[in-house]
Amino acid sequence: MFTGIVTGIGTITKAEERGDLRLTISAPLDPAAIDIGASIACSGVCLTVVERGGTAGDAWFAVDVSAETVRCTMADMWAEGAKLNIEPSLRVGDEIGGHIVTGHVDAVGTVVSAGPEGGSTRLDIRASKEMAPFIAAKGSITVNGVSLTVNAVADEADGTCVFTLNIIPHTGEVTTLGLLKSGSEVNLEIDVLARYLKRMQSLAG
Repeated sequence: MFTGIVTGIGTITKAEERGDLRLTISAPLDPAAIDIGASIACSGVCLTVVERGGTAGDAWFAVDVSAETVRCTMADMWAEGAKLNIEPSLRVGDEIGGHIVTGHVDAVGTVVSAGPEGGSTRLDIRASKEMAPFIAAKGSITVNGVSLTVNAVADEADGTCVFTLNIIPHTGEVTTLGLLKSGSEVNLEIDVLARYLKRMQSLAG
């Protein structure tokens, strides 16, 4: 379980095919606080630590990524040199600064536009028609592992929607969201509450 509050930006330093994809990721973490078997969210994807090392503030950890996970996530996120938003799993007593995030990507969205608005960056992201019913203005959504509030939603004739986010300078600097541009793909996870409400609605119908 996660909250969508990113701890730091990691970098894939090695990607090896071993049946599954074995990744080595450097990150500003303390290896003493990383347990083998622990869960770490990498740009919104919950992965299990199988090795770790390094020093405090300059750690590395290894994970195995299945073919199914690669298929269901952004096309370019698993290459050597790629930047990832890193968040260790929630511990009992930790502050929930964002919202409850599972680390399971529901769909891949596409950035329609990215540009300045005031002192922040406005992102317009297109979501599939399967995702559209779960996205609401002032609701929560996870984009590349970051907990965000939806500013507005525009429904399209084909059933898809375009939703708008405001990325403040701090968030753009401490996550990879500041690197997004028109055409970029993003991992999306809907709010777990919206998921259950949709299920309840379908049963009531």
